[in-house]
Amino acid sequence: MSEPLFRDPTAPVADRVRDLLARMTLTEKVGQVNQRMYGWDAYERTSSGHELTEAFRTEVAAHDGMGALYGLQRADPWSGVTAETGIGAADGARVSDAVQRYVVENTRLGIPVLLVEEMPHGLQALDGTLLPVNLAVGATWNPELYEEAAALAAAQLRSRGGHVALVSALDLVRDPRWGRAEECFGEDPYLAAQFTEALVRGVQGPPGNRFGPDRAAVVLKHFAGQGATVGGRNSAATELGARELHEIHLEAALAGIHAGAAGVMAAYNEFDGIPCAANRELLTGILRDRWGFTGLVMADGLALDRLVRLAGDPVAAGALALEAGTDLSLWDDCFPRLEQAVRRGLVDESTLDTAVGRVLALKFRLGLFEHPYTGERAPAPGPELLSERIARESVTLLAHDGVTLPLDSRVRRIAVIGPNADSVPQQIGDYTAPQRPGTGISVLDGLMAAAPDGTEVAHSRGSDLVGGDLSAVPGAVALAAGADVAVVVLGGSSARASGTRFDANGAAVVASGNPVEMTCGEGVDLAELGLPVGQSALLAAVAATGTPVVMVLVQGRPHALPDLADRAGAVLSAWYPGPWGGRAVADVLFGAAEPVGRLPVSVPRSAAQLPVFYNGKDHGYRGYVDQPATARHAFGHGLAYTSVEYGAPRLSRACVAVAEFDAYAPRGVAEPLLCTVEVHNTGDRSVCETVQLYVRRLLGGTSWPRVRELRGFARIELLPGERAEVSFPVGTRTLASVTRAWERAVEPGEFAIETGPSSDRTCGARLTVTAPTSGRETKN
Repeated sequence: MSEPLFRDPTAPVADRVRDLLARMTLTEKVGQVNQRMYGWDAYERTSSGHELTEAFRTEVAAHDGMGALYGLQRADPWSGVTAETGIGAADGARVSDAVQRYVVENTRLGIPVLLVEEMPHGLQALDGTLLPVNLAVGATWNPELYEEAAALAAAQLRSRGGHVALVSALDLVRDPRWGRAEECFGEDPYLAAQFTEALVRGVQGPPGNRFGPDRAAVVLKHFAGQGATVGGRNSAATELGARELHEIHLEAALAGIHAGAAGVMAAYNEFDGIPCAANRELLTGILRDRWGFTGLVMADGLALDRLVRLAGDPVAAGALALEAGTDLSLWDDCFPRLEQAVRRGLVDESTLDTAVGRVLALKFRLGLFEHPYTGERAPAPGPELLSERIARESVTLLAHDGVTLPLDSRVRRIAVIGPNADSVPQQIGDYTAPQRPGTGISVLDGLMAAAPDGTEVAHSRGSDLVGGDLSAVPGAVALAAGADVAVVVLGGSSARASGTRFDANGAAVVASGNPVEMTCGEGVDLAELGLPVGQSALLAAVAATGTPVVMVLVQGRPHALPDLADRAGAVLSAWYPGPWGGRAVADVLFGAAEPVGRLPVSVPRSAAQLPVFYNGKDHGYRGYVDQPATARHAFGHGLAYTSVEYGAPRLSRACVAVAEFDAYAPRGVAEPLLCTVEVHNTGDRSVCETVQLYVRRLLGGTSWPRVRELRGFARIELLPGERAEVSFPVGTRTLASVTRAWERAVEPGEFAIETGPSSDRTCGARLTVTAPTSGRETKN
């Protein structure tokens, strides 16, 4: 008897999917769109090893198969999985294969299960290598570096038996009060799009129908607009209009889809009153019909259960989400009831077939039918070196008096002060597994290791992370008074403690007053963005000693900053820089590495002035009576230990016809014109400068313009005194705006093409884009 077509690895994926679907019962189909179980409940660790649980066997039997299993290797305080009870690197592949073998050998059709893991900044599993959080990644302005790190993280995931990586990439920090700000690449859609493309290339490898054995499928979170919730409140309503959605919150998703992303995760929030997981216009109209996406849409954890309030019962809620375009559930009670929904006529079986087909197609593309097991192979090495390099390149010098840094041989006594000075857990961010003892280097450790021989490094915590207890301030002041410099390490923490309470979807529940020292992360939103009372008092007291102060902010969101010129000679931001971030910070402080980070988000003066993102609508607002409306530090800002001067940008042409911009021109095709700027290192140290290109629409277009919009950037190395010219192609992707038909096209008008070191320090050249002549249509 010949093998069925779906078992033929040479057959096209679409044909294999059709053949397999035709053989499946309704019950089996429903099983393929379900991801009901928490993966850590699928096993238990015993004295003889890891054993599959009866709960897991029951779950497989319920639908004679399993579509996906989430978090088999996840470990953290929410899951309750520890180093003693979880799955380490040495056992990852073995346990994954045990799960897979049971599913394949104990179901009628033997359809493999997708093993889905969190990979927000490295694999969230015991022994998984952590990267700095996404906000730190965005601060590098180096997508190529991130692509390398993402590839190694994916290889680590696959070597332990995982198949699908869930990675936050699509959310933007439009309101830094939101606790999940650390998961974003920044506030700007272009910057986020560049890193999203890099993520997809790194995790999935070259575009194609199949994934390599060391590559994973990536599901991009969250689609769409989750970073724009009212008041920065997690999972709350949004007040987005369609234009804001298209211009700001869909750009990264579109880039990820064009790069070939295997899936997206529907966000918790609503758009126009309809939750994303049930929003047909979003999931089908835009994502599939307009963009041509053929991949998988996964629901966020328990998001479909929220639809019961709209639909009336779980059966109808499941039908609502399936009809809208959601393909795969996550932990909810709605999709397991889709068989009832079909039998009640609430949704056609053909609609279910479409969703099942997408799940099966991904399994075929991953090669799971031919090679369902990982086998006995060593876990892939993690991106430790790249993690530290990202950390180093993300450190951003916000303010400097020109003399305090870098620290030199004249500094013989260093006081390291502050609640974030000696804590690796407080510098690694949310969504992290427990770290093995000895993993990581705190800022204090880094400074002690980097200090020249004979330099004394002493430490005082000085204050708690939260609250206003000042009892430890005098000791810190005494330490600072006797030092040549005080490095005051402040900021926030997303470290989940064992006493933290959690919602059913894993978000932290931190009551008003912060009973735990957690000031950032999922479920931890802030109304006030200033540093806590104790930290502010500590900084002021240390500064009052007269000892030069370097302030280092280890943080997952931009804290609102007052004018610190009278308190700190230098201010640095280190967005949760990961386990080895302490060494990266020390290298920058001692000048072993130049500060090359640039802000991926605007730093506010206070929460009261929000929003403060740089690319708002250009209405010419002058500011509040009691404070400026501008940011304390603008998007793109970052200082160096040298001085850099920019010439005026020059355009190769000052006038271009709109017909010369081809909306469908592939990358690599010559653009209609170039913008060139000379950059001069006028100081006595080498520099890695990030040259930024912005566009301002001055006249024309079908919608009100924004103040300016990032449309390109380039990193260049300059020796002391060296000059270089940087050229940017100016084409459709540079000048396109969203039309009234929600398409992206270049519209006639006047533009300023600007270059500079940040969004608030630019110089522009005027460009005219002329309308088509009579009888000639613009090519869109």
